[in-house]
Amino acid sequence: MRIYRLSDRQFAADLDGTGAKLFGGRWNHVGTSCIYTSASRALSVLEFAANVELEFFPSNLSITIYEVADKEILTISDEELPENWNDLSSPKSTKDFGTNLLMNSNTLCIQVPSVVVLQEFNYLINPACEKIKLIKVVDINKFEFDTRVKK
Repeated sequence: MRIYRLSDRQFAADLDGTGAKLFGGRWNHVGTSCIYTSASRALSVLEFAANVELEFFPSNLSITIYEVADKEILTISDEELPENWNDLSSPKSTKDFGTNLLMNSNTLCIQVPSVVVLQEFNYLINPACEKIKLIKVVDINKFEFDTRVKK
């Protein structure tokens, strides 16, 4: 399966999850490494736009395309999700839930639902997984963000 990540070009090929470790996210606490990716280029752009203020957008964005085997993706059912997983505030329950999954060194990639576009999915790459070398960087493409999206 191909998954996509919009990021600052200088970090495009990184597989260490430092950004999420430093700042946390919906599915991880500060201190837990993770790489947030999406099912499509478009969703990765929407997720980035929803989570980064325009004045903090890097001027040198790129979209990284990763390849991960379907068998390496842990799929979470709706019943397993915390009740308030889609609250806009990124509740502690989702951070706890995702962090617990990321602590499993056998879990390479986790499918989680998008809050930005319901019925779409994001994928958390687990840099701490012993199988991290199975993630392939297929391509890195320069990306020009259309600021009309964030007006």
